[in-house]
Amino acid sequence: MSKYSLIKWKYLAKENMMYGANESAEHDDMSYPRYIRITDLDNEGNLKEDTFKSLPPQIAAPYLLSEGDILLARSGATVGKAYIHKGDLNACFAGYLIKFSSRKDLVNPKFVFYYTQTKYYASWIAENTIQATIQNVSAEKYANLQMPLPSLDIQDEIVKYLDMKVDDLNITVSSKERLLYLLEEKRQSIITEAVTKGLNPNVKMKDSGVEWIGEIPEHWEVKKVKHFSKLVGSGKTPSGGSEVYLDEGIPFLRSLNVHFEGIRLKNLAFISEEIDNEMRSTRIQPLDNLLNITGASIGRSCIVPKDFGRGNVNQHVCIIRVNQNKINPYYFNSIMNSKMAMDQIMTAQTGSSREGLNFQQVKNLMFPVAPLEEQEELNRFIFTKQKEIYNVINRIESQIQKLKEYRQSLIYEAVTGKLDVRELIAEK
Repeated sequence: MSKYSLIKWKYLAKENMMYGANESAEHDDMSYPRYIRITDLDNEGNLKEDTFKSLPPQIAAPYLLSEGDILLARSGATVGKAYIHKGDLNACFAGYLIKFSSRKDLVNPKFVFYYTQTKYYASWIAENTIQATIQNVSAEKYANLQMPLPSLDIQDEIVKYLDMKVDDLNITVSSKERLLYLLEEKRQSIITEAVTKGLNPNVKMKDSGVEWIGEIPEHWEVKKVKHFSKLVGSGKTPSGGSEVYLDEGIPFLRSLNVHFEGIRLKNLAFISEEIDNEMRSTRIQPLDNLLNITGASIGRSCIVPKDFGRGNVNQHVCIIRVNQNKINPYYFNSIMNSKMAMDQIMTAQTGSSREGLNFQQVKNLMFPVAPLEEQEELNRFIFTKQKEIYNVINRIESQIQKLKEYRQSLIYEAVTGKLDVRELIAEK
């Protein structure tokens, strides 16, 4: 670090940091400049391919990006997220992003971007976030961020080394994420086959009477959720919203806690006994099925374990409480984990102004249903198959997490001078 100087970003910028356009994302004309918003960026600062929006050239003109410009998220849960622009893309940026244009005679823009991937930067963001109604870091705050900076030639060497190493790591991570996608497809396929055809390949089949379901075992029936449910409803957000959440108390489940493999306790919120009593009509019970009915995780579902204890949900999570004399709750959970369920959910919410399901749509979800005694056998089969797949998924997710941690550590070591990249490059 002796060869490094601490320099504020405002002294490395060729112009004042700038907020983006406050325009709604209404256009998708590919001939217009792409309109980059926070939601267009993934966690690694890459542009998503499937969220394209654009602005008319005359509106985009003051906000056009140049090669090496860095965009910084200034508010929300992703505050601090960074993106570096490549000059071959004609693009502008939105108001919740801040543009940093560097003096290239002083700093390599990619060096600045790599610094935003370090734990130093993450700590600075956490310390400088303004906690109001929403997390926020202003352009003025970013301008005063101090960064350790070596000479330009050393910066270039570090960037060259990291480009090579990070690209290799990213390729490995991408291949493992692709494998996760294929495993999830396989899991859904196994479940769908079991809950639509059963386990006996020689069973006599009949036309279900529903075109998209096709043939089902002769002794099965097609039923809607409303035919075997005792409750279809959701919770609500307590008065005061997240301000009343506690570090301990009664678990308060949100859509981020509901996953196909079960309830995830990471980022679990809690509410007081008093608020729980006010919301007693939306308490969960053992073996309730929970279904996300809004947002990007719509359709994700799981079952409440028998030993979960007390808990409540917010308005984005639907509680489906089945009549156990008519259907096994674990079997129903398997049905809700199938592609057949997801396809219906996606069709039901298509065309609405925002992703969301209402209770009537949930009640009208339609499935082939086996007799109760056969459901138990299907449960055992699906549980065994899912356990095998989830064991592999968990192992791969752990590998991905370790690769990402190594990538962050490598970047940190390189940009802070703890790793002499010139010696490593010379060895190659």
